[in-house]
Amino acid sequence: MSEELVLNTVDLTKHYGGVRALEGANFQLKKGEHVAIMGDNGAGKSTFVRQITGVEQRTRGTIIFDGKEVEFKGPIEARESGIETVFQTLALADHLDVPDNLFLGREKTKWDWLGPFRLLDYKAMRKDTMAALEKTGVKIPNIHNTIEKMSGGQRQCVAIARTASFHSKLTIMDEPTAALGVQETVQVENIIRQLKDQGEPLILVSHNMRQVFDLVDRIVVFRRGVICANLDIKSGDYTGEDVVAYITGAKTGAEYEGAARPIQ
Repeated sequence: MSEELVLNTVDLTKHYGGVRALEGANFQLKKGEHVAIMGDNGAGKSTFVRQITGVEQRTRGTIIFDGKEVEFKGPIEARESGIETVFQTLALADHLDVPDNLFLGREKTKWDWLGPFRLLDYKAMRKDTMAALEKTGVKIPNIHNTIEKMSGGQRQCVAIARTASFHSKLTIMDEPTAALGVQETVQVENIIRQLKDQGEPLILVSHNMRQVFDLVDRIVVFRRGVICANLDIKSGDYTGEDVVAYITGAKTGAEYEGAARPIQ
């Protein structure tokens, strides 16, 4: 079992002073599995993601990623280890165009024999950008436009295309379609399906019930900073009403009865 896990958190906890935003999260993700994290606003979903990706340092607990215990000092270190993340606040450089954003921090170079004097290979990055957009189905009229000139939906699609373009050990998407129109939402959902076909594991944070039931294998529900349900929606007979009941506190998974207590 352990060798099948790409991510395993044990007692993952985050306190902000006297506020316990995340408490004792035990979470497992298998290779190739797509799992949704759901919960009301302030339930601990984004806090959980920030601990995994090194955006914040946890109060206590253990994170085992790809078979090794890790303590990421920041999101760059997490990305270098194989975790690609699309946050709600897009980490894009507004003054750069699409190729420069896709390859930001991992630029392609030529004439590497020149050492520190080697040059950026803009032609290769443009070619690979077009291939990445075609592969993910993202339509950008002009890749040379800077990000600041694009709509919110186009910006989101660029961020997701960047994440999906580099084969990672784990992809995390935090509300990837929250501000998108219908057509752009379809593009993002198709990217998620492609990741599934490629066997790449995914954590999807979403409030969209229809989307979650269409795209993932399992739903983990957070309530008041604690995991309160773990629902295998592919093999279990669950409905959206069941998920809402867990989110609101009308139900609690039998193995998570302690989650009913209030978190201060």
